[in-house]
Amino acid sequence: MQTSDPGLIQWLSKGLLIGFSIAAPVGPIGVLCIRRSLAEGRQIGLATGLGAATADAAYGCVAAFGLTAISGALVRQAFWLGLIGGGFLCYLGLRTLLSRPAQNAARQGRSGLWGAYLSTLVLTMTNPMTILSFVAVFAGIGFGTSAGYRNAGVLVAGVFAGSALWWVLLSNGAASFRTRVTDGWMRMVNRISGLIILGFGVYALVTVFSK
Repeated sequence: MQTSDPGLIQWLSKGLLIGFSIAAPVGPIGVLCIRRSLAEGRQIGLATGLGAATADAAYGCVAAFGLTAISGALVRQAFWLGLIGGGFLCYLGLRTLLSRPAQNAARQGRSGLWGAYLSTLVLTMTNPMTILSFVAVFAGIGFGTSAGYRNAGVLVAGVFAGSALWWVLLSNGAASFRTRVTDGWMRMVNRISGLIILGFGVYALVTVFSK
């Protein structure tokens, strides 16, 4: 192995740190994960987070493998993707705001898991500017075109693992309080989280139309 190659373990460690750091700031997906973990359990909460982790890994893959055509197309379609993402956030916010605890408890099973996963996958993928963050971060850690496909694959795997680790911690932490949350508290959680998610959606739409 050449001395200029930091090694697969170092690339994996960097990917873990990047994935965890990008996932950790609490945004609309974080609020959604907490709310679903409280209302529907840790599995639904984790599925919510893994949808976001998959999208992070996909964008990390585009950045790491230098797929400039794809990244350029995504950035050029930022208006429509932002419009879809903002509208979807508004829909989820309103549905959460108006939902009742009894309705949430019934949405278990495989369809609920896939629904939670796919909804956050779509939400995260409709933010194409995320790829610019990955490009900047990868450049900052010295990941260039000479790094090779093997190191790129390891780095992306680390990004997914780091992001998934954050969502495991968040969903399990929130779900641990589930038995202590009464219907009255759950109504309050629905209203607060619904307003926050709706606020993110409105902000996304305003940002799209102000450009």
